[in-house]
Order: sequence, then structure tokens, then C-alpha cells
Amino acid sequence: MIDEELKHWLTHTEVLVSELLADGTNDEVYHTIEHHFASSDFDLLEKTAIAAFKLGLEIEEPEEAELENGDKVFAFDIVTEQMLDVELIKTETKVMFELATKCKVDYDGWGTYFEE
Repeated sequence: MIDEELKHWLTHTEVLVSELLADGTNDEVYHTIEHHFASSDFDLLEKTAIAAFKLGLEIEEPEEAELENGDKVFAFDIVTEQMLDVELIKTETKVMFELATKCKVDYDGWGTYFEE
């Protein structure tokens, strides 16, 4: 059975790829995919980044942000280069979601940039 939150991110992937293609992004080039991870516990987030690094993934520098309610949160991105293939990105999303779940941090989806 698929976790409801994971199901949400898989649907997000389908919608986002469809919207990007409908807007005319170049589907013949690789896109930079940024998977977002966050936690209010810096130590947990750091351990997640180390685990991802050991898996050979590219890690962005962590950042501190303030939420609307004033709470602090720490975040970093794992960056990959992928074609806009729904199944490929859904597989990658599942791997990222499982990493976040295993490490007890939040997976906050992914984003990319429009490519000419």
C-alpha cells in the first residue's frame, strides 16, 4: 500500500510535468530537479544530508528559514539532472520520500526550471 503523502507527491509529479510540457518547456533537454528536505532539527537534517551524500547524491548547502508562525526550519535540496519523464521522476520522488521518512525529516516535493 502506498503512503497517502507519497501518493500526493506522485500526483504532484504528474501534474507538474504536464504543466511544464503544456507551457512549452523543452522536453529534449535535461532539467535540474531540486528535491526539498526540511526539519526543525538541524542534527536530523545534517544526518540526512550525510546519508544522501554517501549514496552519491548532490547536496546543496543547508539554509535556515522562518515559517509564518515564527518557528525556525532548516532545509536543503538534493539536485539531480533528469529528462522530464513522468515515470523516471516518480521513481526518483519515491526514493527521496523514502530517504526522508527513514531519516525522520520532511520531504517537501521537488521543483525545476523552465528550459528553452
